[in-house]
Amino acid sequence: MDRRSFLKAGAAAPVLAGTAGIPGLARAGAPGAEALPAAEGWRVYEVTTEVTLPPAAAPASVWVPITAGRIGDYQRTLSTTWAAPGARAEDARAPGYDVRMLALNWPAAAEGQPLHATLTNVVALRDRKADLGQPPSSRGPRESAETLREYLRPTQLLPTDGIVKATAQQITAGAPDDMTRARALYEWVVDHTCREASVRGCGVGDVAAMLRAGGIMGGKCADINALFVALARASGIPARDAYGVRVDNSAYGFKAMGKAGDISKAQHCRAEFYNAGYGWVPVDPADVRKVALEEVPGGLPMTHWKVRSARAMLFGAWEMNWVAYNHGHDVALPGSKAAPVPFLMYPNGETVAGTLDSVDPAAFGYRIASRRIA
Repeated sequence: MDRRSFLKAGAAAPVLAGTAGIPGLARAGAPGAEALPAAEGWRVYEVTTEVTLPPAAAPASVWVPITAGRIGDYQRTLSTTWAAPGARAEDARAPGYDVRMLALNWPAAAEGQPLHATLTNVVALRDRKADLGQPPSSRGPRESAETLREYLRPTQLLPTDGIVKATAQQITAGAPDDMTRARALYEWVVDHTCREASVRGCGVGDVAAMLRAGGIMGGKCADINALFVALARASGIPARDAYGVRVDNSAYGFKAMGKAGDISKAQHCRAEFYNAGYGWVPVDPADVRKVALEEVPGGLPMTHWKVRSARAMLFGAWEMNWVAYNHGHDVALPGSKAAPVPFLMYPNGETVAGTLDSVDPAAFGYRIASRRIA
């Protein structure tokens, strides 16, 4: 594949949902796919999460993330349906970041029958790219002051003071504007981190602990991209994580940056920052490190053209073979007595025996699958 093709990323357009239910089945819908022509870059995917727990697990509660309804001009959830016989099920939202989830509760199990639920999201996606080669436009996308304040705020694992603030100041010293500062932070994170295969799931995103460790900091996407977000916020730049899952192979030829079919372990966190005149600018330093480690057996050096292509593309563009769930942190699961979870990117569950392991699909009892349908 021509190297220039790695730098292509399309533009993007819009989704909103309502809810109606019948026993055991519910649905929330939005404008149909006919309004999203493939000629404009839209692709439609069906993403299905199945949960199966043994009868002895009851009483049990499970929380399954639902894809975000509309984000910018690159993601629209067209419909959300679920079936959960014997369960109380609702389309719930956690306070703070509008984190949407299917909340399930089985007070008991039918004799000898497993606890079973299926959630299906149909989502339209198209690649996104911020045209950073052009000067900022006064007519560019705008965000509300309230939202920008929210994405400057510290969270439990993303502080913006202490070692985070000091590190951000050191990295951005002398940078004349927010775009230059954001670029400096991105390059620093790529250079000072590495993907660590032994980390479970996507990591936890404890930024201060990473910085205290010093040197080349190991982790996965929820660690590496959280580091960028915290440093950006500490620099006065609104930034946020985007928690989601890969739904297709990469059309740009990156083996490490795609997954189709069984995507139970394909969760991926991305990041973006806000810049007046451009709006939200996508970045993904973690995937640069993933390409370096996993693109070929034995890995690639950072100087390899394929890694350099990923590095260039992922400051300003995302290939949308991935769907976002939410931007939330410190997520309180409705009805749970446990502490809030750092983020909601996997199914979470509590049974009579205790908390289920979210990052082990087989042990938990869930499977996520994707297929392109249009």
